[in-house]
Amino acid sequence: MTDRKTLLVTGGSRGIGAATALLAAKLGWRVAVNYTSNEAAAAKVVAAITDSGGEAFAVKGDVGSEADILEMFKAVDERYGRLEGLVNNAGIAATEQRLDQMDSARIERIFRVNVTGSFLCAREAIKRMSTNAGGKGGSIVNLSSAAATLGGGGSYVDYAATKGAIDVFTLGLGREVASEGIRVNAVRPGMIDTDIHADIGDADRAKKLAPSLPMKRAGTAEEVAEAIVWLLSDASSYTTGSILSVTGGR
Repeated sequence: MTDRKTLLVTGGSRGIGAATALLAAKLGWRVAVNYTSNEAAAAKVVAAITDSGGEAFAVKGDVGSEADILEMFKAVDERYGRLEGLVNNAGIAATEQRLDQMDSARIERIFRVNVTGSFLCAREAIKRMSTNAGGKGGSIVNLSSAAATLGGGGSYVDYAATKGAIDVFTLGLGREVASEGIRVNAVRPGMIDTDIHADIGDADRAKKLAPSLPMKRAGTAEEVAEAIVWLLSDASSYTTGSILSVTGGR
């Protein structure tokens, strides 16, 4: 029986999720790398971990689907039999629009993935981690965004609202399960140079906006991962219900 703790990273095939999976594995975690459709990207992350002597496997699942979430956690149970960490990283955004241009399908999808998906993944993690359910405790880290404090007006107010919900969720859930050995925190990235900007049709957005930031540069996925993995670790053992900003001063 290995003494390595088990971590599930949703949206772990690229960007912040991939950087988190790689760093956590380096520090001794066994990692379940969740992906939605890009199997090759997830396999690349897993290979990088296993080639370095770590333990990892890829697990497909759309966090916008409760059925997929249940299957994802079942796969972790079958593979590792335990869970001590969850990073609710999977999230989506859409092309820039004002609210009066958005249709209900866009709004519903973004909330279903970013908010409901995080709720359901946390629910399943608690069932496995809670000392009330026979677990040994654990740590949940949610991904917020500086958009939660800026509002996203004129471009992605729907995305910003989902991240505001994640902030409140983190605070409330942290208090709800603190006595059950589970810590719940969030990381609030600012302008980070990842593929999400290409997803919304502006691949160079981070570079274009970098001069307007206090540090005059965008952040990296690896810098955010450092904060996430610290919150997962015993080094943050008295920290729960907190939101750690990694925004370059924004």
